[in-house]
Amino acid sequence: MKILATLKPIVLTLCMGLALVLRGHEAEAQSTETLTVAGGCFWCVESDFESVPGVIGAISGYTGGSTKNPTYGDVGKGGTGHYEAVEITFDPVRVSRTKLLNMFLRSVDPTDAGGQFCDRGETYRTAIFVSNADEKTLAIQAIKQAQADLGQKIITPVLDAKTFYHAEDYHQDYYKGTKLVFTRFGPKRQASAYKRYREACGRDARVAQLWGSAAPFAKGH
Repeated sequence: MKILATLKPIVLTLCMGLALVLRGHEAEAQSTETLTVAGGCFWCVESDFESVPGVIGAISGYTGGSTKNPTYGDVGKGGTGHYEAVEITFDPVRVSRTKLLNMFLRSVDPTDAGGQFCDRGETYRTAIFVSNADEKTLAIQAIKQAQADLGQKIITPVLDAKTFYHAEDYHQDYYKGTKLVFTRFGPKRQASAYKRYREACGRDARVAQLWGSAAPFAKGH
């Protein structure tokens, strides 16, 4: 009985500690938010935003269209209405939605209605997807500010969020992948192939031309 009496407060303390840890994880999960954007090649958008402090992760996928469970091939053929998009999960205490919106608009060519850089067609158009009125207001404000800063008309639309479908596994974190792939540059590891693609596509050159020192990611590639 003495042993039980001694163990009781220890067990109680351990249980209380475990409860606090679980509550902490639950609070952290509840505090995260998501921002879904389309900015051309989703590899590039994912790569850019996973480098931002406060961003927990980014997932490449498809959204905006009507086709259910689309594949990369389906979207690439056109006619699905889907964009290549990225769902960004972030901690709003560390980075605000407004900051991410501002960074996004300055990481693409928001004046181009036909695609992005070397990637042409409806799949590669830019867009910001919103789930409620507050998100829509912030997106519109960010576009107005970007348009004033750029001095050119921005055509990036603000669209109501639809189902976001995750892209195939091989698209996730492609920019840092190690698998060997065959490209027009010859056999390359994914990370190397990504760098060659990004440079050849002219993404950073065009963004730097448009936004200059305000471009948040062009200098890092």
